[in-house]
Amino acid sequence: MKSLVVQLALIFAERKARQNLRPLLALLIALAITILAFSVCFRLIMWQVEGRHYSWASSVYWTLTVMSTLGFGDITFHSDAGRAFSVVVLLTGLVLLLVVMPFAFIRSFYAPWLEARIRLRAPREAPKDVTGHVIFCHYDPVVAALGERLKGLGIPHFVIEQDPTTAGNLHVDGVSAVTGDVDARKTYAALRAEHAQLVVANLDDATNSNITLTVREQAPQVPVAAIAEEDDAADVLQLAGATYVLALKQKLGEHLASRVNAGPVQAHVVGRFKDLLIAEFPVHNTSLAGRAIRDTRLRQLTGLSIVAYWERGHLLPARADSVLGDYSVAVVVGTEDQVTELNAMFVIYAPNENPVVVIGGGKVGQATARALRAREVAVHLIERDPGQRAILERVADRVVVGNAADRDVLMDAGLARAPSVVLTTNDDAINIFLAIFCRRLNPDLRIVSRITYERNLEAIHRAGADFVLSYNALAAKSVMALLLHREVVVLGDGADLFMLRVPESLAGKTLAESGIGAHTGLNVIAVQFGEETVTNPAASCRLRSGGEIAVIGTSEQRQAFTDRFGTSARPAKKRAQ
Repeated sequence: MKSLVVQLALIFAERKARQNLRPLLALLIALAITILAFSVCFRLIMWQVEGRHYSWASSVYWTLTVMSTLGFGDITFHSDAGRAFSVVVLLTGLVLLLVVMPFAFIRSFYAPWLEARIRLRAPREAPKDVTGHVIFCHYDPVVAALGERLKGLGIPHFVIEQDPTTAGNLHVDGVSAVTGDVDARKTYAALRAEHAQLVVANLDDATNSNITLTVREQAPQVPVAAIAEEDDAADVLQLAGATYVLALKQKLGEHLASRVNAGPVQAHVVGRFKDLLIAEFPVHNTSLAGRAIRDTRLRQLTGLSIVAYWERGHLLPARADSVLGDYSVAVVVGTEDQVTELNAMFVIYAPNENPVVVIGGGKVGQATARALRAREVAVHLIERDPGQRAILERVADRVVVGNAADRDVLMDAGLARAPSVVLTTNDDAINIFLAIFCRRLNPDLRIVSRITYERNLEAIHRAGADFVLSYNALAAKSVMALLLHREVVVLGDGADLFMLRVPESLAGKTLAESGIGAHTGLNVIAVQFGEETVTNPAASCRLRSGGEIAVIGTSEQRQAFTDRFGTSARPAKKRAQ
C-alpha cells in the first residue's frame, strides 16, 4: 500500500502527468452528464409514452445496465419509441464504456502509473558497503560486453542513466543502472565514487571533461578513464583531471596498421605478460610457408615459441604437425631479444614495396595511414567525400576520391599490386561487401578490417577478411587492462590472454601430460605459483595445486577448458611486484 501511495504521489506530482489526467477527468464528467441525460429521457418516455413511472434510482440503474450491455431485462420498453431510444443508449454505451473509456484510462492513468513503477525500480544510490566498484557514465555496447566479465571477476559495477524510465528498464534487464545526472556531484556521492576502483567517462568529449571535473570534486583520488573521440580532446581531458585518456579510434587505427603486410617482414608486438612479448608475424613470402610448425625449428633458432596462428581470420592452436599456409600469421611468445633476433632473420626477404590501400578517410582511416607512414610504408587512401581531400593529403601519399565499390576506383588506387587493404568505414555492411570485392579482384591480398558490431564478425571473416577488430572489443579490452593493471593484449576479436586456476585433476602433471593444448586448443605461455612465474614453460614443466596458468586462445577454447577440467577462468591479472 505504501508503494502504491508513493507511485500515485509521483504521478500527481508531475506536471505532464497532471496534464494527462485532465482529458480523463473531462471524459468522466461527459459520461456522467450522458448518464444523467439518458436517465431523464428514460423517465419521460416511460411516463409520457407508456404511462409508467420509475424512480430516479431505477432510471439510472436502467441506463447503466443498457450502456454496459448487461441488459438484465427486468425493466424494458414496450413501445417502438422506447425501443429506439434503447438502441441509442446501447450504441452510445458501446462507444463510451467499451472503447473510449478504456483507452483514455490506459493513456491517462494506467500508462503513467506503470511508467512510475518502472522509474522507481532503478535505485538512486549504491549500497552503503560497496567498495572497489566500477562506475560507467553511460550504457553502451562496451558496458554490455564488460558486464559478464566483471561479474565473473566479482567486481561490482554501476551504470549512470539520467532518464528514470530507461534506468528502470535496464534494471529490469539485469543491468546495475542507477538514476542520476552525470554532471552532478551528488550522483557520485550516492555511488560512493571515493571508494570506487575506476570511473569510466564514456560519453562525448565535452561531457567527459565535465564528468571528470565533477568526479574530482567528490573523489580526488579515484582513477578516471575518459574516452576521447577527437585527438585534440586528449589534452583537454588530461587537464580536466583524467587519469587515463583512451583515444580508441587512434589506437584502433594503429592496431589495424600493425596487421598489414607491407614493407620488410617483421614481428609486431601485440601485448606483454611479465617479461614475455606476444607478437605476430606474417608467413607470406618467407621460408616458413608450407612447413609444419615442428619443421620451422623456430624455438631452436630464436627461443621463440609459436603458440597459435591465424588462418583467414581464425585463431588455430599451434600443434607440432600444423602446417603454416602461405597466408598464415604466426603468434609467438618470447623475450624482447628473441623477437629482435627473429626480425633479423627476415631481413633477407624482399618486401612488397607497393602502397597499401586504405578505404575510408575518417578518424580510424587517418590514424591507420599515419601509423603506416611512420613505418615508411606508402599509403593510397580512398575517400568518397571530395571535401576531405585537403586533410587526407597530409596523412596519405595519394588520395583517390570516389566510391570504393567502383572497380575503376580500386584499380586506380593500386589494389591489383597492393600487399594489403585496410577497410576502415564505420558501416559493417559496406566493409563486408568490400572484403568480398577486394578478395575477388586480388586473391593474394591481405584484408584487414574494422567492424562496429561483433555480431558481424563471422560474416566479414566469411567475406574474406584476414584480420578483424571492432571498436567495442578494443574499448572493452582497454578498460579490462586498466582494471587488471596490465598492458592491452590485442590478438583480434574473440581471442585473448586468460589466467586459469590449476584444477585438482591436473595438479602434479606436466604440461605434456595435461593435454591442455590437445584437448582445448589453448596455448600455455606461463605457469605461476605464488610469486614464482615460469614464462614460456617447457613441456616438462609441472603444474601445482593452487597455481595458475596464463594461456592464449579464444573464448570457446577457454570454455572447453572449463568443461573438461572443471575450473573457472578469469582474465590475466598482473600481480603486485
